[in-house]
Amino acid sequence: MVRPVRGGGPRFAVVGNPENRRVSLFADAVRAAGLPGPRVVAWRDVLHEGGADFAVDEIVRIDSPGENPEVDRLLRGASDPTRVEGSARWYHGFMTALRTLRGGVRLDDADDLAVLFDKRACHAVLDAAGVPVPASPTSGPDGVPVRGWDDVRALMREHRMSRLFVKPAHGSSASGVLALETGGGGRIRATTSVELAPDGALHNSLRVRRYDSERDVAVIVDALAPDGLHLERWVPKASQQGRAADLRVVVVAGRATHAVVRTSRTPLTNLHLGGSRGDLDTARQSVATAGARWADVLDVCERAASCFPRTLCVGVDLLPAVGWRRTFVGEVNAFGDLLPRLTGLPGSGAEGLDTYAAQVAAALRGPARPGSLHPYRTGTPHA
Repeated sequence: MVRPVRGGGPRFAVVGNPENRRVSLFADAVRAAGLPGPRVVAWRDVLHEGGADFAVDEIVRIDSPGENPEVDRLLRGASDPTRVEGSARWYHGFMTALRTLRGGVRLDDADDLAVLFDKRACHAVLDAAGVPVPASPTSGPDGVPVRGWDDVRALMREHRMSRLFVKPAHGSSASGVLALETGGGGRIRATTSVELAPDGALHNSLRVRRYDSERDVAVIVDALAPDGLHLERWVPKASQQGRAADLRVVVVAGRATHAVVRTSRTPLTNLHLGGSRGDLDTARQSVATAGARWADVLDVCERAASCFPRTLCVGVDLLPAVGWRRTFVGEVNAFGDLLPRLTGLPGSGAEGLDTYAAQVAAALRGPARPGSLHPYRTGTPHA
């Protein structure tokens, strides 16, 4: 967040949690640019005090409130921070809190965030814009509400989805996500990080596990359904060294600036769940060998980001299909920039910069000329 002070240089401020890693890395980027350390407005203070005020010309970047147990408890209404349930209440509380921030020019737009934190709405926006996404029966004008496991089973039959992902509509970091697949005789297998406690409570775990009992799967889905569920067809992913692979691509000011390959032996490639970074040069070569263009891969991510034109930075989860020739956008993340020690792509304009330094540089450049595709878009297209 940038505050141009009349008669002086720009001053940054962050709405987040003073102790979280994103704020720390962003602060490092601000100082590396030769500017004073950022002022931090803590989410817990926003929630307790009913809002925060900014100068009219202060540009405000919103950071994730989900990394502070106290803030998460206040938003989710759960005393145990490991609990999965409560994401709908979290979403409502977060969006309400956003609306209490007064003044300033936002680098994370509240209306954009309302869509980005609802997977059904985000999928529908991307699909309407022609961005390739996995098929889903729960998004768009004809989206079907999911009230529980019986509805999931019915939609699997109706849409012939023998393999699909079930995702909490307002979840993040793979919390509550189930990768479902069916076998002969109606058998069901779910791969997930959800730990089902004996009392039926759901807890986040860093260990990915499998459930082969339909009864257990039904208990999990029925517990998550009141928060809203999004279903999408499982796209068989390309592989790298025998592991399923996808990409997180960070788009800053309309340009794809950073990319990391994520690989895993499970369908969940999240790095905090045991996924590991793959080799980006190998992925680029795989795309070229398949007869596709790397520039087109990045263009898909930039098209996805352009659906949220008032937000400076998003992280796009790109799913390369088997063979690396086709790609689909799985999700667009409002706070998908936590990729430490990753520098910018060649030709991106962010060479040598991490994701936070790239955002600081873009914020300092300011909005591009009126009428451009993205209010912060600069530079030339990728070759």
